[in-house]
Amino acid sequence: MLKEYEVCSCYYFVTKGCLRFYRNTENGFEQVLQFAIPGWWLSDFQSFETQKPSEYFIQAVQNTEMLILHRSDYQELFTEVPVLNTYFRLMMQKAYTASLKKMELILCESAEERYLQFINSFPDFVQIVPQYMLASFLGFTPQFMSMLRAKKEL
Repeated sequence: MLKEYEVCSCYYFVTKGCLRFYRNTENGFEQVLQFAIPGWWLSDFQSFETQKPSEYFIQAVQNTEMLILHRSDYQELFTEVPVLNTYFRLMMQKAYTASLKKMELILCESAEERYLQFINSFPDFVQIVPQYMLASFLGFTPQFMSMLRAKKEL
């Protein structure tokens, strides 16, 4: 869908499956920044708006069906259906709030607390997303994730 150094020209709305938004770090690891499950939108909003190359990838985690809103249709859609402008503004506000919450968790909570809050808030993700991707999203290694899962099962 989106590869690093490409300009993002679409918004993706997931109807089935799961997408991930990630980048490769300097030490060769993938850092997952965001997921999208059914009913969620995903895009590199900065690249989409500025039309500058992205630093990120968007990739399906599993078989995924989605609706795609191309940049070429974006403004026309807002002109023809003004209520969608409000819808997208509200969507962006929710995305911004979620990003702040994730940053707060990473800066203020222990890894174990982040894991417990996440699995309690989003139990479906634990079933859908491979554990190494979930560990990356929560800011720790797959090995640490295994240790947390084993501790929880005791």
